[in-house]
Amino acid sequence: MNARLIALLAGLALAASAASAGAFDTEATFRKGTVVLSAEGAYGWQVDVEHNRGFSALEFWDAGVRVGVLPLDTVAKGGVLYGALEVGLEPFYQRYVEPQRRFWAGLAGVARYHFLGLGRLVPYVELAAAAGGTDLELPEIRSTFAFLLWGGVGASAFVTENTAVYAGYRWQHVSNGNTSKPNRGFESSVAVAGLSLFF
Repeated sequence: MNARLIALLAGLALAASAASAGAFDTEATFRKGTVVLSAEGAYGWQVDVEHNRGFSALEFWDAGVRVGVLPLDTVAKGGVLYGALEVGLEPFYQRYVEPQRRFWAGLAGVARYHFLGLGRLVPYVELAAAAGGTDLELPEIRSTFAFLLWGGVGASAFVTENTAVYAGYRWQHVSNGNTSKPNRGFESSVAVAGLSLFF
């Protein structure tokens, strides 16, 4: 079922791209100084990579609003790496629904690199680091503070010159950095979808 959700999100992004395949000026949309406002939601599930006893099998949803900026001109025009860097801050809330009802809430610093060589379909890679409060009480972590890190890939589909929908996949790690015990931490797979406005 999780694979179906990822496939559905990717299909929606591709369909939106195909529906609006007209001319698209990447240099204008991704010009230096552009502000990017994104709202996103996601669904995730814990992955047992270490095969530990006491695996909690967490499931969660999350939501965030990111304010980003394109601090540099586009780079590598005409090449495979032709793209633009976005950096931003994202207040972020994660709600655990299985096997416990718990939360994590904090602020993430996010870097996303947009690959611009495919017109309205814009693949991306991203990294984020966040710190925040939590009430997790699990064999993996018991803490009132935790770090949340992710790396991900995805694609945006521009439905207008300044509006894009996106879908992607993230690999997430949560740990309290040994500020309390236990701190085995945990990893999760996350399917994400969102909307970005470029100003």
